Amino acid sequence: MLTPTLCDDQSVPFDDRGLAYGDGLFETVLLRTGKPVLWRYHRERLAQGCHRLGLPLPCQEALDATWQGDPTAEFEVLKLILTRGSGGRGYAQPDQITPRLLSRRTPFQPSVKRWQEGVTVRLCDLRLARQPRLAGIKHLNRLENVLARQEWGDATIAEGLLADSEGLVVEATSMNVFWQQAGKVLTPLLDQCGVAGTLRAALLEHGAVAQASLTLHQLADVERLWVANSVQGVWPVTTLLAADGSLLQRWPLSQPDPFQRLAHQLLGVV
Repeated sequence: MLTPTLCDDQSVPFDDRGLAYGDGLFETVLLRTGKPVLWRYHRERLAQGCHRLGLPLPCQEALDATWQGDPTAEFEVLKLILTRGSGGRGYAQPDQITPRLLSRRTPFQPSVKRWQEGVTVRLCDLRLARQPRLAGIKHLNRLENVLARQEWGDATIAEGLLADSEGLVVEATSMNVFWQQAGKVLTPLLDQCGVAGTLRAALLEHGAVAQASLTLHQLADVERLWVANSVQGVWPVTTLLAADGSLLQRWPLSQPDPFQRLAHQLLGVV
């Protein structure tokens, strides 16, 4: 571990490799009363990403310094960006890597209405490319997600579901996907593409979910469907639309929701 160059978001050099090539990683962390939620899982994912990309992992003191602040704010979001820094010729990395760590805290308020009333999601036309070396980590090149999010502008649609080039459901544009089948909660196996979320990691560690494959054709037949991440919590899906806006499936809202309750307990939401 090393101490990276600390940089604010107004002074990133033109030759920063994260800006030029997406050569880096990021984490989006929920803060509750000034403390990071699921911090161990964020650090572990960042460490895995650093290993995959050949980036030096920032020292613990540098990472912890990013979330020290006002403990009176009930909710904030901390975004961390770690790049390879500057230097190198073209795509070749510099002989001496000096990572650059940026951070920003912003006020946040979760959508309790979506927790309680559920959401509408749609299928996206875009298909995710498979690249196992990047699967699971939160690297800076998120152009697929950006393009997918451009597919709709209807504010009543909360998320878009993404499948890979083989037609397997992978994730939502900014959340993980969970479904219930035969009374068991499942989530896609993210070994080819997609981001392995920290709430997903905590649920897997607690034995609350298992990994499985789900094709687009099977999606409309699941018993229940959720999208979730460590910032927004769990949104039950009540309506599934095709990419052309036609109705594919509706699910009744079920209360109480044991899966949502457990996930929110892991996030400190009671």
